[in-house]
Amino acid sequence: MSASLAFPRMPDKITVQPRLSNEEFEQLCAANGNLRLERTEEGVILVNAPAGSATSGGNSQINFQLMAWWMSHRRGRVFDSSIGVFLPDGSSLGPDAAYATEAQVRTLRKSNLDHFLPFAPAFVIELLSKTDSVKETERKMQRWIDNGVAVAWMVNPYKRTVTVYEAGGQTRVEAGSRVLGTGPVEGFVLELEDVWRSYEL
Repeated sequence: MSASLAFPRMPDKITVQPRLSNEEFEQLCAANGNLRLERTEEGVILVNAPAGSATSGGNSQINFQLMAWWMSHRRGRVFDSSIGVFLPDGSSLGPDAAYATEAQVRTLRKSNLDHFLPFAPAFVIELLSKTDSVKETERKMQRWIDNGVAVAWMVNPYKRTVTVYEAGGQTRVEAGSRVLGTGPVEGFVLELEDVWRSYEL
């Protein structure tokens, strides 16, 4: 392929009028399964590119560790990056990993299982990729908290830090080799060195 070949840039934001209902947005996502679509509270559709190999590997490691913690008690439910979430403010976001408590899972009906999660999970993780804007992701983290998430982590593999957001608490940055879960994920330990290996050869 010629290095000078230029491809048209796909829009990263699409405004649809009238605003799509939750059902219509799910149908749009299903019809475009090769893209990760999110929706702002104003109804703007956000188009996210598929992950690169490093991000995919790092995310797999995060989900593996979260699932291993879940298997130690088997309460609640873990979700990976394919989950869509409808939030109270009308937005729809997709975390890279999430955990819903047992009490939250009990509110689900069987009919919910083929659809986006209808509530904010108690815990979410966002893993920054090369194409992600740090400022935009920081706003997304705050949106998670504003919509009912108790604890949210923004993992930055390029600075090797984790920014911890907690409802009612101050944001803090962890820069050690591991980060310890609090609140709904008390006892969960994310071993960061295993995540960082996905970014090395």
